[in-house]
Amino acid sequence: MNETVVITFPYSRAEAERIASFLDADVIEYAPDIFDSVFAARKRVVALMSMGIVVRKIAPLLEDKWKDPAIVVVSPDLRFAVPLLGGHHGANELARELIRLGIQPVITTATESRGRDSVETIAERTGTDVVNRNSTREVNAALLATDVPVHAVQGPAIVLAGPDVSFLARKGTYSVGIGCRKGVTSGEVVEAVRAALAEQDIPEPEVFVYATTTKKMHETGLVDAVGELLGNLIFLDDDTINAQAGTGPSRANKIGLLGVAEPCALATSKRKELIMTKKVYGRVTVAIAR
Repeated sequence: MNETVVITFPYSRAEAERIASFLDADVIEYAPDIFDSVFAARKRVVALMSMGIVVRKIAPLLEDKWKDPAIVVVSPDLRFAVPLLGGHHGANELARELIRLGIQPVITTATESRGRDSVETIAERTGTDVVNRNSTREVNAALLATDVPVHAVQGPAIVLAGPDVSFLARKGTYSVGIGCRKGVTSGEVVEAVRAALAEQDIPEPEVFVYATTTKKMHETGLVDAVGELLGNLIFLDDDTINAQAGTGPSRANKIGLLGVAEPCALATSKRKELIMTKKVYGRVTVAIAR
């Protein structure tokens, strides 16, 4: 199954086949429930039809801009390609691909329509993901007015940033929350993390971020371990940790925290799904979310 699909009415089949051939996509003829079936299964959707039809059909399906597919509506005369959903998440790029077929993209996202980058396009270009996704609204708004600096930090390093700073990390599916006892060694942390990942059949490159509390900033064993794992380690403040829901009881309440491993994994995860509750490995506690 291709990640890209072209949806069309029978009378536009020839035009749809032309687009699909160019994009290496599948062609599916329209049916009343077609968007229900492709919404979760495909990453990119070209709808060769009236925009009104698409709007009405996808409205009940919208969930999250980070999960929903990129949808581009192409006018039946093949004149215009309009990113309807997920402009910053692949739809603008998809519309621009169709220029080579003589189809004019109509870009409406504020940054791209003014010839400027967005956080999401920078992440795509650099092969990274946005960890703190709520930050993109403020950063993208700033990009409309000025050039926002991009700082590349090579680890091992510690970065302290406010809520209006977007943090980009390597691509991956999983976030790992780590708690540890004082004076833990890097070997203990590496062994614990690798054991947890092995139990869940998760390859190390599929982890895009490791997270812990700012109270562990001076634990050199933890910092060195994440460096050995070739990962990104971020430190979360107390408010961020205590804002998480769906975690189990923890001894961390003695230091004013809801927990460490579980809330840190959840706070930095993409889907907010805890797939491994906290597990203790000697002096290290690990939880995994996606």
